Amino acid sequence: MKIFLMIFGAVFLAELGDKTQIATFLFATEKGFSKFVVFLASSSALITTSAIAVILGDLLSKYVSPNIIKTVSGVVFIVLGVLILLK
Repeated sequence: MKIFLMIFGAVFLAELGDKTQIATFLFATEKGFSKFVVFLASSSALITTSAIAVILGDLLSKYVSPNIIKTVSGVVFIVLGVLILLK
């Protein structure tokens, strides 16, 4: 349960205000769109992308050290953050 709550909290905080949430918010404002369908579609998309990430992460971890993966991920996040700030 501790691992579940840690992952839930990290992903929940990462998704707040993310472009995915904003897109879902915009779809929910459309008058002709069922809010339930918007919820199901966006939830399904997030589940699918999460499944892909888990599968690829598992495959990658068989060939690359977790420390290298963490380091590269950190560098990519920093570079993206700097690029966003510069634009």
